[in-house]
Amino acid sequence: MLATMVGGGMATPVHAADDSLAKVQQKGTLVMGTSPDYAPYEFLVNQHGKNVVVGMDVEIAKKIAKDIGVKLVIKQMDFDSLLVGLQTGKVDMVLSAMTPTDERRQSVDFSKIYYKGGQDIVVNKADAKVYKNHQSFVDKKVGAQTGSLQADLVKKQMPESSLLGLTKVTDLILALKSHKVEGVVMEEAVASAYVQNDNQLALIPGKFDLGSDENGTAIGFAKGSTSLVNAANRSIDAIQKQKLLPQYLKQAGRYMQTNTTNTSMFHYWRFFAKGIGYTLLITAISVLIGVVLGVFLALMRLGKVKVLHALAVAYIEFVRGTPLMIQVMFVYFGIGIFIDIPALIAGIIAVSLNSGAYVAEIIRGGIESIPVGQTEAARSLGLSQRLTMQTVVLPQALRNIWPALGNEFISLIKESSIVSIIGVTDLIYQLKVVQTATYKGVQPIIVAMVIYFVLTFGLSKLLGHYERKMKHDEGTN
Repeated sequence: MLATMVGGGMATPVHAADDSLAKVQQKGTLVMGTSPDYAPYEFLVNQHGKNVVVGMDVEIAKKIAKDIGVKLVIKQMDFDSLLVGLQTGKVDMVLSAMTPTDERRQSVDFSKIYYKGGQDIVVNKADAKVYKNHQSFVDKKVGAQTGSLQADLVKKQMPESSLLGLTKVTDLILALKSHKVEGVVMEEAVASAYVQNDNQLALIPGKFDLGSDENGTAIGFAKGSTSLVNAANRSIDAIQKQKLLPQYLKQAGRYMQTNTTNTSMFHYWRFFAKGIGYTLLITAISVLIGVVLGVFLALMRLGKVKVLHALAVAYIEFVRGTPLMIQVMFVYFGIGIFIDIPALIAGIIAVSLNSGAYVAEIIRGGIESIPVGQTEAARSLGLSQRLTMQTVVLPQALRNIWPALGNEFISLIKESSIVSIIGVTDLIYQLKVVQTATYKGVQPIIVAMVIYFVLTFGLSKLLGHYERKMKHDEGTN
């Protein structure tokens, strides 16, 4: 609520007392949002078969949580979704090497700067002598993380270079190695981490014109969270006074060395196995819900009740006319404003609702392919409309639509990968984890491709078996 103070002819809005810190302490958890692909700030390691987020930012978050007497909870999502998660209440703070730019300050409150580092450019080692600084990339393509300070620097200070923006740093490094870009702009500590762990890369100084704020990282909070920001600032003061940052960075370095001790894909088989499990779980549940929903939508669209027909048409056309990625984000962030839906559940809901619209059209086409004479004959024998549909029309329609329905199931295995954007640990998410841990770009992709092929090929053969069986049963009748 806002109160208004009047003085000297001017009205000044005054916000009600802030209770952001009290709310965090009351619920007993401090939720940190981060994109763990940015070593040494935040990245993933395998501890006892589980993915664990570690790094300097995590240690800072632990310190803040301890100081205010609550438990730290870490939520993982893409970097360009972090501020959305903050504004929709999914997270209490964003700790992900984020720079407090003027644009971000309009919608986010920031803590003090807790770490300052320069901005460098990573290039292929063979090109290290070609480029000297950011001014050397005239008419060249340069990569930067989407929504980051680095992307803004490229736009503002490298106007004669073209920008390739990607969500994950691992993808940017892969683009660099495959010569899709000539350089990748990174924060100094992150650039050094990649170069130290990959002998094909080299680092050159960016020599960007950095303002005071654009040369450091801070913690983001929802607008108006003054008490929580002040608590974080007290922890940052203690960290700097006790000179804990060098310890945090040293510990992050040890984790990075552990990750790169054995970078064979077999060493990371548990990561891929976990991804397969989540992918199959999401697909299986979404298939069941999608088929049930699709049947109801198809019957509503074919029915004579105008209201139900209109609702079915509107739903199907709207879902088919919007990208699945947007639907996933809407369910997780949009509906999440009112109901706190876990990422996995949100992903299943979005994929199920999307599949239902496509299955509805497949079923409708199958039903309409059955000759009208079949229905008339069944009704003339005294069968009700419901029984006619259940015992005559749908069984025949199923034989007709089985190939198309099978294609939808196979597509669902691949399309479900979109849930990785909200932090669901499916196969694509685990692929990114392995890329981040091993500093290898191509090998994890090859493994994921083979796994997807095995899954889809196996399902295709299984569906083909039942298709042949249905044709055989039809031929013997």
